[in-house]
Amino acid sequence: MIQSVMFRSLWAYRGFILANVRREFQQRYTHSLLGGLWAVLNPLTLIVIYTVIFAGIMHPRLAGQEDQTFAYSVYLCAGLLPWMAFADLVSRMQNVFLQYGNLIKKSSFPRSCLPVIVALSVLIDFGIVFTLYLVFLLLVDHFPGWTVLAFLPVFLIQLIFSLGLGLLTATLNVFFRDVGQFVGVVLQFGFWLTPIVYSASILPEAVRALLWLNPLYPLTAAYQRIFLNHALPEWTGLFGVAALALTLLLLAGRLFLNRVGEIVDEL
Repeated sequence: MIQSVMFRSLWAYRGFILANVRREFQQRYTHSLLGGLWAVLNPLTLIVIYTVIFAGIMHPRLAGQEDQTFAYSVYLCAGLLPWMAFADLVSRMQNVFLQYGNLIKKSSFPRSCLPVIVALSVLIDFGIVFTLYLVFLLLVDHFPGWTVLAFLPVFLIQLIFSLGLGLLTATLNVFFRDVGQFVGVVLQFGFWLTPIVYSASILPEAVRALLWLNPLYPLTAAYQRIFLNHALPEWTGLFGVAALALTLLLLAGRLFLNRVGEIVDEL
């Protein structure tokens, strides 16, 4: 019942949400000579760095791709771009109530609008970069065809997980400011504990088994399977992550709704 009221409030304030998404995007690149190009240049820089450093090491490890010149770039981007969207969403959302503290104190609007604004902003940035990735796949003749549609349900699972984790940390960060610092550290470890710049095949068997404790691993493996191997994900391996994502979002939503009245007092 409470959730349905929240969704109706979000729909009623859709104009407010979209206006703030537009303003947030514009403010980020105000007084910048390159403007919105930075949304592309920042991830492109990381891709180039990792490709230069790891391509020679990893290329022979990509089974069945030995003759593909751009195999490692395809593999890297398949995992890196969704990971960057995940990390960006969580890191920005955990600070959202502190960032908009003055607006919360001075204006009356559903506080649930703020996480939605952040999520939409991140999705716009990701959409730009991901579109360029698809163009790259077409240019190098590595587009996965209709299999690319399998990306959508996998990314939806990631989005639900990201929203749940982001909303949970955003609420906790208002009351315990160390949460924000802790999230940054966890994201750094999480990146290197997920086979993005390296292949899981280079790890010992015992370590490889532990990867399944990382909820981002099945998602990353699914992306790499879609774009590198042109194969559908192993859906059974994603059921657990989907259940975890939904549970986390529901728990985070309940915590937020129970504490939303106290947020203003803590800012």
